[in-house]
Amino acid sequence: MPVVFRDGGLRYYFFSNEGLPREPRHVHVKGSGKDAKVWIEPEVTLAESYGFNSVELARILRIVLERRELMLKAWDDHFGNGSPL
Repeated sequence: MPVVFRDGGLRYYFFSNEGLPREPRHVHVKGSGKDAKVWIEPEVTLAESYGFNSVELARILRIVLERRELMLKAWDDHFGNGSPL
């Protein structure tokens, strides 16, 4: 489970096994018993969330948007490219 970065007590990561066929590039966010999944392509959008309130989600989406290029590179470095299998 590669962790891309941590911010504000939250861990931004993806799973090494993202399914077959692999889902489009996305990041998981976890902290304080809360979870979210955010698509990072084709654009940054919330896929699902459990426990985060609207203020927390807005902050998460802003951070993902600001660090999108870092996450895309981490995904490509780990999986080899950005294309689903």
